[in-house]
Amino acid sequence: MEPVPRTLLRDRAYAAIRDAIVTGEIEPGAVVRDADLAERLGLSRAPVREAFSRLVDEGLLESKPQSYTRVTPVVAADVRDAAAVVGALHELVTRVAVPRLFAADVEAMRAANERFAAAVRAGEVEAALQADDDLHDVLVRVCGNRAAAATVARYIPLIRRLERRRFGEGGTCRSVELHDQLIRACAAGDVDGAVRVTAEIWRGLAELADSD
Repeated sequence: MEPVPRTLLRDRAYAAIRDAIVTGEIEPGAVVRDADLAERLGLSRAPVREAFSRLVDEGLLESKPQSYTRVTPVVAADVRDAAAVVGALHELVTRVAVPRLFAADVEAMRAANERFAAAVRAGEVEAALQADDDLHDVLVRVCGNRAAAATVARYIPLIRRLERRRFGEGGTCRSVELHDQLIRACAAGDVDGAVRVTAEIWRGLAELADSD
């Protein structure tokens, strides 16, 4: 993790620590200390403590007062629950967004899937997951439902930890073909078809958790 600028310190501390947990730089079960991370990030302890509180609330850290704060293990049931919530919200987002899409939005989804496919072929996990986020974020943005967007952002890190580990074990993350099907449905204005593909994508993530 790199030192962060002294702007929006709480949010930047949160993002840096969250990303380090999701990527495995800080491993499951690792004890974290506010003083240590504050020094690494070039911050005071206050924004790091605030970040810890948020990460505990989101399930990436667990804390026992006056004892420890540590990274939670990757628990299949937690990932399955998160995938169920995020999947349901993506179905809602897709249903609302598809009629509002412009050609440029569909093209942005195609470009993201091309990056996704290239990253999968190259075994570049971070690039693949970022491209996957970019693709689905088009629909979230166009939908304009801030509550859905905030909830998705909250629970995606729990899911990404398992996805990243499976990708590193030789998996292919999500199907490029499913993305293609989703994009074709969006381009055709086929709301029901796009929702069906979205549901299939998120069922696959639930099954990933069940097989862990």
